[in-house]
Order: sequence, then structure tokens, then C-alpha cells
Amino acid sequence: MIITVTDYLDVISSWCFWSEPTWAELKRRYDDKVQFQWKIALMDSSGLPTSREQEQWFYRRSGMMMRSPFMLNTDWYDATLPEWLAPNCVAEAAKDFGFTDDRVRLALARAALREGKKVDDWDVAAGIGSEAGAIDAGRLLERAKSPAIENRVRTSTSEFRSLQITQRPAFVIDTEIGDRAIFSGVVRLEPLAETIDSMLDDAAAYAAHKAHFGDPPTE
Repeated sequence: MIITVTDYLDVISSWCFWSEPTWAELKRRYDDKVQFQWKIALMDSSGLPTSREQEQWFYRRSGMMMRSPFMLNTDWYDATLPEWLAPNCVAEAAKDFGFTDDRVRLALARAALREGKKVDDWDVAAGIGSEAGAIDAGRLLERAKSPAIENRVRTSTSEFRSLQITQRPAFVIDTEIGDRAIFSGVVRLEPLAETIDSMLDDAAAYAAHKAHFGDPPTE
């Protein structure tokens, strides 16, 4: 039975940044058993701070909660922007160059949240993505600014909103028999791993039943 874990995120979200060790461990632990993918869920004004001072306050809170030895950098932040399209579109565009893994989006997140780089600038974001994936910067920028990429980003954001949740990251765990578990804003490993283990156990039970009884009768 196929199990898929989808991580809905915004590249510049600090809480998504703090969830990355959990995401990496899930992928390592279940590499040969579960399919993993990430999708962009753009934050809007309802989820963005209104000032750099407020951003710093949130960073202090989340940093303390995660027992972080460092504080995130707010130099990248611009309170006048309603959304952060450039870094998210660059991360999404990198998929079209074969980078469906995490390296490009993580490079963008680190550049902003650790180094304070102005990733709202399309050229800056494309340069970071280009270096991380060894992609031609011009081609990456052109693809990132294309209507097709923006449409994909907005479509996945609409998918996120249709779940009727508000917190990113959101981990959505699906099985092919229709079971679904949604974790909105949860960044700890344990509840996610326990849920995946339970679903894998169900998958083994389904496989055993099919081996003994075959497919269900058609009538």
C-alpha cells in the first residue's frame, strides 16, 4: 500500500525552518517505505508579522521553544510585502531542473533566516538557487517568473487552504485506501513517526489479507 507524506510549507517561514530536522529524519527513517514530497503554501498577511520588531519577538519565542543555540536573522524582512513570491517560485522552479529534493529551498531558507539576505529580490533568490543546484541563473530566473510556476505555487496554496488549517508546516499523510492524517504546525518527530508506523502496520495487514483471500468479490 502506497503511503505519501506531503509537507506544505513557505520557504521563508521560521516554523517551517525549525521543522527541517524532523523532515530529514522522516525521510531517512522511511526512505524505502514512504513517498515524500513538498508543496508551497504561501503565507499571506494573516500569517506574516507586521513589523521587524514583531518578527524578532516571534523568532525569540520559537528559538526558545526549539532550544536553539542561535537566533534567526530578521534583516531580510520587509513588512510592506503581502507575500514572498520570489523565493517560493525559485524553489518551485528548481523542480523543473530535476531538483525535487530539499537542497534549493533549504538554501533559500538559510540565506534569509540565517544570513538575512534579501530573498524577495528575484535576482538574489535566483542566484541562491542557482548556486545550490548548479543551475544556470538566467534559466532558473526565467522559469521562476513564468506564469506556469506562479500558477503551480498558487494551486498548491489553494490545496493547503482547502484543508481548512492555518499553520505551516502542515504534514499530510495519505494512504491509497483513503486514510489521512493531518498535522498542522506540528514540528516534533514523535507524533508523525507514530502515525506513519501505524499506517505501515495497516498496510502490512492489508497485504497479508490479500495474500490469503485475494481481491474482494465483484458481486
